[in-house]
Amino acid sequence: MQAAVLEAPGATPVLRDRPVPQPRPGEVLVAVSAAPVVPLDKLCASGTSYFGTPAVPYVPGVQGVGVVVDGTPALPAGTPVWFATTAGMAPGDGSMRAHAAVAERDVVALPPGADPVLVAALGLSAVAAWMALTFRGGLVVGERVLVLGAGGVVGQAAVQLARSAGAGRVVAAARSARAREQALASGADAFVALDTDPDDPHAVAALAERLRADGPVDLVVDPLFGVPAAAAMRALGPHGRLVNLGGSAAETAPLDSATLRSRSLQVLGYTNNELTPAQRADALAYVVDEVLAARLTVAHQRVLLSDVAQAWNRTGDRVVLTPQEA
Repeated sequence: MQAAVLEAPGATPVLRDRPVPQPRPGEVLVAVSAAPVVPLDKLCASGTSYFGTPAVPYVPGVQGVGVVVDGTPALPAGTPVWFATTAGMAPGDGSMRAHAAVAERDVVALPPGADPVLVAALGLSAVAAWMALTFRGGLVVGERVLVLGAGGVVGQAAVQLARSAGAGRVVAAARSARAREQALASGADAFVALDTDPDDPHAVAALAERLRADGPVDLVVDPLFGVPAAAAMRALGPHGRLVNLGGSAAETAPLDSATLRSRSLQVLGYTNNELTPAQRADALAYVVDEVLAARLTVAHQRVLLSDVAQAWNRTGDRVVLTPQEA
């Protein structure tokens, strides 16, 4: 079978022929239909993540969608599924191959009609957005939500999921004009451009003023950190919450004690790695239901697995690899 193989930390995966894996007890064999290239894949492959340097060679891909070909009574052959792997975080291969042997506990059956490429594109990013809003952020119907990084997959999903969860107002913030168009088309009530120079000593105050121009918010979904997070803190009302689930803008943020204390604010961290398999399955089921109801989508591009070397470092819309055998 075809597989994308990382042969050295920091390298670009290359296409190789690999034997079809044989499932061990407790595993199912999945014919992979779609495998997204996500930031966690690249971070693990770089050898610089907090998981340490991965054992190479290995097949990247922390999640995928496919069809069971050798299953169990609970997951018989022919069942469409989403699955997770620990590729790059622990020894073993991931989803970027034509067939994958996956632990049954990490497999979630999908309902008929779910688009495998779209489900793969959303996957754990949408799970993170949903759980940051609800499980960690405690969103209450009618509350006002600010989504930072609204142009990324987590941000795009958070805008739509906040709306479907009953947020009273959703404000999206991102850098590009395209992100603005996507956010407003997806249900955001307002958009704020994140075009402040992070080296400007007045950047936090200037951005905060624009973020709270329409009034304070109750909950911030933050995949960025840095100056945007510090400014968003100042846009929170009393007892507001900021849920951080990434540091794509910066690893540190100039938060000020006065803002935190004067409004009794909460800064909360979130990671999908804290979820139990049952929590993750429930969250994914909700995400897929929203997809089937045409209330959730994300910009993505489909690329053949054979073109993984060219697609690995591609920017813009989420890349989803599809094996030619699928």
